[in-house]
Amino acid sequence: MPKMKTHRGAAKRFKVTKSGKVKYRKGFRNHILTHKSSKRKRHLRKDGYLTKADAKRIKQLLPYK
Repeated sequence: MPKMKTHRGAAKRFKVTKSGKVKYRKGFRNHILTHKSSKRKRHLRKDGYLTKADAKRIKQLLPYK
């Protein structure tokens, strides 16, 4: 059986935690920050976690993580 390749785009954007959750960095924190509220920017600093259904799809792209 041939080895499955890791989806490199997904590998750069997602990490699988030890408990099996899929962690990602939130977007919209790159530029044009002056009109975004401090609260909004502060919440964007935190990592997000995918829902169970989305995590299942991403894990298929990351077979060795």
